[in-house]
Amino acid sequence: MGTPEFPDLGRHCSVQHCKQIDFLPFTCDRCDLLYCLEHRSYIKHQCSKAGNNDVTVVICPLCAKGVRLIPNEDPNISWENHVNTECDPSNYDKVTKKKKCPVRRCKEVLTFSNTIKCKDCSVDHCLKHRFGLDHDCPGPKKPATTSSSFWATSLLNVASSFRENRQVARDGAGLRRSSSGSAGQMEECPQCRVKFSSVTALVEHVKKVHERNSQSRVLKMSIDVCPKCGRGFRDPVSLVEHVEKDHGGTSKA
Repeated sequence: MGTPEFPDLGRHCSVQHCKQIDFLPFTCDRCDLLYCLEHRSYIKHQCSKAGNNDVTVVICPLCAKGVRLIPNEDPNISWENHVNTECDPSNYDKVTKKKKCPVRRCKEVLTFSNTIKCKDCSVDHCLKHRFGLDHDCPGPKKPATTSSSFWATSLLNVASSFRENRQVARDGAGLRRSSSGSAGQMEECPQCRVKFSSVTALVEHVKKVHERNSQSRVLKMSIDVCPKCGRGFRDPVSLVEHVEKDHGGTSKA
């Protein structure tokens, strides 16, 4: 055993018909004898002190799960208990089917060490096809945008609808348009804070100046227009108060 420099290096397997020298022998935790790699298990060296510590597991061909065989019990009984209680054939594909690179005609199996997630399309690829040009990357998804022309059209539709409804409700009220009431009252652009004398001028300004701004916060805002002077209000209550104060009208239909 060993060498002149290391006389204690290596041990012989305790199995009588083996006696193979092993430089990294295994010590049985029940009989405390040394064994080679082939005879390290209880069954291989027929350990007489194994008792219930002997664990034998077989792989189920239906669900690919491990089935432990109980010592001193018929293996057929253990198998039937597994099939009747916890066997799930749908688990077989999850265990045995390996994830592969989605590139056409690439059969590379994706593992922990060779998987790269594309930062644009967020799809896992192998190292060979990790770049966008190699897997025909469609690029990042573009967020949905809303054009300013749609904003302007919606604003005009809301203003027209409100004007018609208020005109029908106040029909016969005898309200007179007062030019003095609208003097000095300005409409302010919520994006650049430029002031305008009417809602129409504000809409034209948005269409010309902020046409490329597709995420305008004004989209979330509704404006109520006075049917007499054209002044816009964000709150219908303020509009009613304006009509009663500046046009001598009443808030009741």
